[in-house]
Amino acid sequence: MNSDFRPVEAGNPKFLKKLATMGVDVHACFQCGRCSSGCPVADFFDLTVMQVVRLAAYGMEDILLQSKTIWLCAACETCATRCPNEIEIAGLMDVLRSLALKKGIAPAEPRVPKLHRSFLDSVRYWGRAYEVGMLAAYKLRSGDLACDMKLGMQMLTKGKLKLLPQGIKGKAEVRRIFAGKGKEYER
Repeated sequence: MNSDFRPVEAGNPKFLKKLATMGVDVHACFQCGRCSSGCPVADFFDLTVMQVVRLAAYGMEDILLQSKTIWLCAACETCATRCPNEIEIAGLMDVLRSLALKKGIAPAEPRVPKLHRSFLDSVRYWGRAYEVGMLAAYKLRSGDLACDMKLGMQMLTKGKLKLLPQGIKGKAEVRRIFAGKGKEYER
C-alpha cells in the first residue's frame, strides 16, 4: 500500500459534509472502473478518476488537493455519463479545484487556472469567448508567448479565429451573472 494513504479515520468530515451538501454522493461508488476506463484524458492523470472518487469518499482532501488530476480534468462528463450510480464527478473536480485555490494550494498544473481566468475574463467582458483576446491574455499570464504561434497563424489564415470580437445580445445579463455571489465552498 502507498505510504501516502492514511487510515480512513484521518479523513476530513467537514469536506465530506460539503460534498453531500453539493449533491456529490461519492459513497455511491462501488469502484466498477467505468469512469476511469472512459476518461479521454486519463493518460495524463496522476490519480485515476476512480481513485479520486474513493479518496473523496474517505475524506482524503489533502491528497486530492495536491493532485494533477483535478486540474487536468476536462469536465467533459464522460465519467458521469458512464457511471451506473450517476455520481457527479465533474462537480467533484470543480469543488476540489475551488477548495485548492481557496486554501492557497499551488495548482499542480499552474497553466490551467491561468487559462481558466483568461476564459472567464473574456466571457465577462464580451459575453462570450473571444478567442484571440482570450489567448493573448493567457499568453501574457503564462509567459509562454511563442508556443503554438504556428498553429495560431494557420487558424487565422483558415478563418477559424476572428481578429475582432463578435457581440452578443444579453451582455448585461452576463455581467449580472458575474457580479452576483455564488455559493462558495465555506471552511
